Amino acid sequence: MHIENLVHMLNQIEAFFAAEEDRDVAIEGIRNHVARFWEKRMRDRILAHLAAGGEGIGPLARAALEHLAQPKVA
Repeated sequence: MHIENLVHMLNQIEAFFAAEEDRDVAIEGIRNHVARFWEKRMRDRILAHLAAGGEGIGPLARAALEHLAQPKVA
């Protein structure tokens, strides 16, 4: 899948959650959606795009991906 399509999809998810009044809840909603419903290769690709600057990714989606990229603590 082309990165432009992934960015577009991610920004659509962001638009849905942007109506949430609590910014942290919106970010967690985006993170959770990507973690649960995107294939690993899609997540890997969008995280690589973020690491390369994340052109086109909205601010809430960017914050969500930054949380997703953090290593899990046991």
